[in-house]
Amino acid sequence: MPIRAGQNGAIMRGKLQLLVGLAAGYVLGSRAGRQRYEEIKRVAVKLWNDPRVQTQVKNAEGYAKDKAPQVVDFLSDGAKKVVSQGRGHSKPATAKPRAASAKPSAAE
Repeated sequence: MPIRAGQNGAIMRGKLQLLVGLAAGYVLGSRAGRQRYEEIKRVAVKLWNDPRVQTQVKNAEGYAKDKAPQVVDFLSDGAKKVVSQGRGHSKPATAKPRAASAKPSAAE
């Protein structure tokens, strides 16, 4: 379908309006977005600095420090088991297909 001379100007005008609308939306949205970000940040900092939150943070840090040696031992033992099991096999184990049994299963 050929474009007529009058249609060409309307298409360009429509594209220009779209671009202007997108630019205006971007500018207004980014301003509102920045304001909301600053508000969220301010509330988060206020919450983090609350003495009750800091008390719980210190409790969690103390708990983690107390349990760290146990975690290290647990992970070390697990790694040793994996390594000792791996040394016994030259090839990785592969699952063998099971033969279909002649007996019907209890579910049937």
